[in-house]
Amino acid sequence: MAGVLKARDLRKLGLRDSEVQVAARRACREAARAGLGREAQQEAIRKILAGPLLLAEHAIWGPLAQLLAAGSRPAPSIAGAADGPSAPRRRGGEAPWRQWGTDLDPQAVQQMRDAVSLPVAAAGALMPDAHVGYGLPIGGVLATDGVVIPYAVGVDIACRMRLTVVDWPADSLESRREALREAILRQTRFGAGAAFAAGERRDHSVLEADWAQGPVTRRLRDLAWSQLGTSGSGNHFVEFGRLTLPQPDLGLAAGVYLALLSHSGSRRPGLEVADHYARLAAALHRGATGTRRHLAWFDLRSEPGQEYWAAMQLMGRYAAANHELIHAAVLGALGARRLATVENHHNFAWLETHGGRQVVVHRKGATPAGAGDLGVIPGSMATPGWVVRGLGSAASLRSASHGAGRSLSRTEAKRRLRRAEVCELLQRRGVELLGAGLDEAPQAYKDITQVMAAQADLVQPIARFDPVLVRMAGGNLTR
Repeated sequence: MAGVLKARDLRKLGLRDSEVQVAARRACREAARAGLGREAQQEAIRKILAGPLLLAEHAIWGPLAQLLAAGSRPAPSIAGAADGPSAPRRRGGEAPWRQWGTDLDPQAVQQMRDAVSLPVAAAGALMPDAHVGYGLPIGGVLATDGVVIPYAVGVDIACRMRLTVVDWPADSLESRREALREAILRQTRFGAGAAFAAGERRDHSVLEADWAQGPVTRRLRDLAWSQLGTSGSGNHFVEFGRLTLPQPDLGLAAGVYLALLSHSGSRRPGLEVADHYARLAAALHRGATGTRRHLAWFDLRSEPGQEYWAAMQLMGRYAAANHELIHAAVLGALGARRLATVENHHNFAWLETHGGRQVVVHRKGATPAGAGDLGVIPGSMATPGWVVRGLGSAASLRSASHGAGRSLSRTEAKRRLRRAEVCELLQRRGVELLGAGLDEAPQAYKDITQVMAAQADLVQPIARFDPVLVRMAGGNLTR
């Protein structure tokens, strides 16, 4: 059994009431029997103190949370969380941060704690789709003072969502399915090394940008050209589905529409940029150990900092160009017209002002959700996604989740799931799968309904997207 927090540990956390201590010790013993160590127990209690109702129904921590919620001890506020970053904190402590959602992976929570403990951290937020990543967890938002962290941006720089509402009627998903199927099968390429042959390459103004701004981008232009208009592997997709708009919005009347949705990033060029600068940052912080090796940063005023920032911006333009070309090619093949478009980056860093202070906001697998900002939050291949409008929450650094988030790692999904059960679910949901691996099965993802409910204070859903024709990298599981 793992170690159990002692009375003095509970007092340090602020639990001094005898009744509360009894409940806390009981919960810690149960947590230890479940394999949670002392650090995980401390994290759970801190979470309860920040918001008792978040764990009020938890099997282990519920009684303690309910006791605190009932008023045995008022939960302390998190300094600065309501208004974003405040004045720099005393070195050695944590920057203010909050999480949304319950039962998050303890390792992801610990990664967030490590990130907000950096001396350059100003504030943080953890989204309800969070899971473990390199350095900053997927679903992690980190504001820093004057520095940029390559692994807090992520390896797929500027991974992006784009939704296009098409002028064909929604019943085209049945009446003209073959044309829709052929368009997404033939008008892009899928996979880690996917590219167009020399005679098939597509042009875009992003190729006229300054690719010679650094040693990495200088050598990547030709590769970038070959991969323009292609899609990646993993959870990247191009799919047709029904968009249900309950109220007039997006410049459209209320109704049900045919829509095209894609998820992809900056392809191999973005990975090369991320790998080069993450290694360079690590070399500048050779004394870093453990998680901090993946949280090495550049001062934005330094030459490598400016170089990385420029490369990241270029990869953002490149990712946007990929989606633009995919959508143009698919609609062009169909002879269809665009009625409306919604798109957004994640895996990026922005210079923003929070709490009257300029900071670098890293959103690794998190969607910008400033007041009025439009974005797309997908579910899985068999569950709905949502077009949302940001509510501008200062506590979340104006951010929201970027999807449902994984509940099973890729390895676990391949080990535990069976092709037959995936096929049965897809058939029941009316989804035709044109290619994907077992690791992308719907059962490998969290419940998008719960994720959206957990961030009701961050975004307002305005339209629902239900996938029908889904194309991803890999063979077809259903054949």
